[in-house]
This record gives sequence, structure tokens and C-alpha cells, in this order.
Amino acid sequence: MPTAPGHDALPATAASGSPARFASIGSPYFGILLAIMAVVLILSNIGASKGVAIGPIVTDGGFFLFPLAYILGDVISEVYGFKVARKAIFTTFALSVFASLCYWIIIALPGFDDEFGTTKQAALEGALGPVPQIVLASLLAFLAGQTINSWILVRMKARTGERSLWARIMGSSVAGEFVDTLIFCSIAAPVIGIADFATFVNYVVVGFLYKTLVEFILVPVTYLVIGWMKKREPSYGTAAPAVAGKAG
Repeated sequence: MPTAPGHDALPATAASGSPARFASIGSPYFGILLAIMAVVLILSNIGASKGVAIGPIVTDGGFFLFPLAYILGDVISEVYGFKVARKAIFTTFALSVFASLCYWIIIALPGFDDEFGTTKQAALEGALGPVPQIVLASLLAFLAGQTINSWILVRMKARTGERSLWARIMGSSVAGEFVDTLIFCSIAAPVIGIADFATFVNYVVVGFLYKTLVEFILVPVTYLVIGWMKKREPSYGTAAPAVAGKAG
């Protein structure tokens, strides 16, 4: 069956007979989700520059923020499809690069040479100086992990239609979070002061388990948000069911 213009070339008719449905991005809801997703990623990049030790657990200061970006990615992928999710990923990627460039300019600008000015400059360099390296780690990890997460979720939806949402969320999250965590930790570990292999393994394992666990715990919340979005998106389910997502 031919694919309609502006849609992903993924089959949308589920084996169960229940068609996979998606919405266009004509309403304001997508813009709100995209803005929140970008802010969460930018803030988590800043927080990730600080190493955090909670007893035997080694993590970073962005640990409580980053899972939210994946939850938002799940919502966008489920409601709008892979092509729109990919647009959100690349837009968030570009905004994070822009934020990192702004940090670099702010640090490079000449400041006051009194005691207060030099103290503030040192604080900015200490807080935002490592961020470009963290951003590199985060962006590469985010790009790979979110793309895998979204692609798997939409492929599973193409097979199951509107059924088994929990399986799509959990299955895609495990794969996406693992790739994301491994890439991020491999690049970011030296920046935040992780030098030995045992601590690095701790960092990777704790990061993966924590992010995945948070997503699993918040599955009911993700369900509610997705259900709310589907009911309020005027175009949800009105597109031809022979396609898997709409670019908008």
C-alpha cells in the first residue's frame, strides 16, 4: 500500500487489526512538550557536571532530571509518531548546543577585576566550564538513545495498534536508556572525576538502573499524560491508518 506524503514509511496496521494512530502537530501541545524537553535536557547537562556520591552510589547532579526527557520522548513518539519525535530530538539537540555556546561566551567575556568579580568568574568557570564536554556526552547519548527509544516504540505500536502501551514504553525505554547511559558515562566520567574502572562500572550500572526504574515507576503517569494528549489532540486518529506517524 502506498505511503501518504509527509508520513513515515512504517506499517501502521497492527497484527491485531487495531490500527496505529497518530496526531499532526497543528495544535499547541507539541510546542509545549518540546519546550519542556529542551529545558530538561539543558538543565540536566548543567547538573551532570557535578559528581554526586550518595553512600556507595555514584551518579551526577542531573540524575533526577534526565529520565523526564525520556518520558517526554515516549509521549511525543506515542502521540505524534517517529518523524515528529525525530524532529523534537534534533531541535532539542540544537538548543543544547546553543546553550553550550552561550556558556562559553559568558565565561570568555571580560568581567570586573575586583574581588567580587574574580570570585564570580571563578564560580562560573567551575560551574559551567566543564559543560561543553558534558554536553558532547549528553548530546551524543541523547541522540542515539532517544532515536532508538522512539523507533522501537513506534515499531511496536505498528504491530500492536493502540493496545499494550505499557509494553511499548518499557521495552523501548530499556534499549534507549542502556545505549544512552553507556555513551554518556564513557565520555563524561573523566570530566566529573571518575578515574578508576570500578567506579566507572558503578556509574554506568547505577545510571542505567536508576533511569529505567524511574521510567517504570512513572509508567502510570506517562499513561495519564498520553491519554490526556490523545483526547485533546483534534487530529489524533484522523490520519489514514496505513502510515505510522505524521510530520505535521
